[in-house]
Amino acid sequence: MTNNASATPSKIAFIGLGNMGAPMAKNLLKHGFDVTVFDLSDAALASLKEAGAKTATSPLQAAEETEVVITMLPAGKHVKSVYLGDGSENKGLLAALPKGTLVIDSSTIAAADARVVAQAAGEHGVAFLDAPVSGGTAGAAAGTLTFIVGGDAEVFARAKPILAAMGKNIFHAGDHGAGQVAKICNNMLLGILMSGTAEALNLGIKNGLDPAVLSDIMLQSSGRNWTLEVYNPYPNVMETVPASKNYAGGFMSAHMHKDLHLALQTAADTGVEVPMGSQATELYDEHIENYAEQDFSSIIGRYAPEVLSDVK
Repeated sequence: MTNNASATPSKIAFIGLGNMGAPMAKNLLKHGFDVTVFDLSDAALASLKEAGAKTATSPLQAAEETEVVITMLPAGKHVKSVYLGDGSENKGLLAALPKGTLVIDSSTIAAADARVVAQAAGEHGVAFLDAPVSGGTAGAAAGTLTFIVGGDAEVFARAKPILAAMGKNIFHAGDHGAGQVAKICNNMLLGILMSGTAEALNLGIKNGLDPAVLSDIMLQSSGRNWTLEVYNPYPNVMETVPASKNYAGGFMSAHMHKDLHLALQTAADTGVEVPMGSQATELYDEHIENYAEQDFSSIIGRYAPEVLSDVK
């Protein structure tokens, strides 16, 4: 067991075993934590059971006698349903958790939703952090995710050894909701960069330039950016990226679309102009009609449809 059991909580309930949650939970197991998991997918539960986790039939059962609850869920409505209930028989986890329980939500949701859950958690004596991640499925599997955390500094210090079992870079962004704001600022910029890089590459290609040569030129020039460095959107410029694997894996366009809309929601809530973010959102609005499950770099197909000719 690699964690210090006397200082770090060892019993963890992990709720949400999708493409990100499942490998995150497995990394907790690898670091010696006692993990009980819940998901609506029987296959996901079976996979985690094989990896050494206990399984539960509900979030409430998963959280029984636990010290920490971690959630990785699709959207704010799911997070609020799990923690706050839905007004019927489901009263939500916060009403059942003992005071002092640590709750870490790693879903990417609206900052306003995170603050609502944080306030309710405080009223129940539960310590809450919003801790969305960056790094994609590869980072989740490798345990190299970046955690962007909002909440009380003392609670952050308590959670850090747990987050370190799943991630490499762990930032305290500020108070409740700050993790979500920082995450969507990053992903809005990423959407803008990918859209712009795809547009620039296509302009050069349509005028006779080789995409690999043009990419190298821009990498050594003022257009250099992350997408050119490690995530080129044009096929066969980089061997290991989704663009060279028929845009499979990686970060789905549907997820980028969701995050861009969260950024627009936050901008509208606070009266901030985001014209480039709005334009990128419009591009992904159109793109996901046919390519929601393809990696977000497939936006280059908006300009060069031929690269998506084999995508199903």
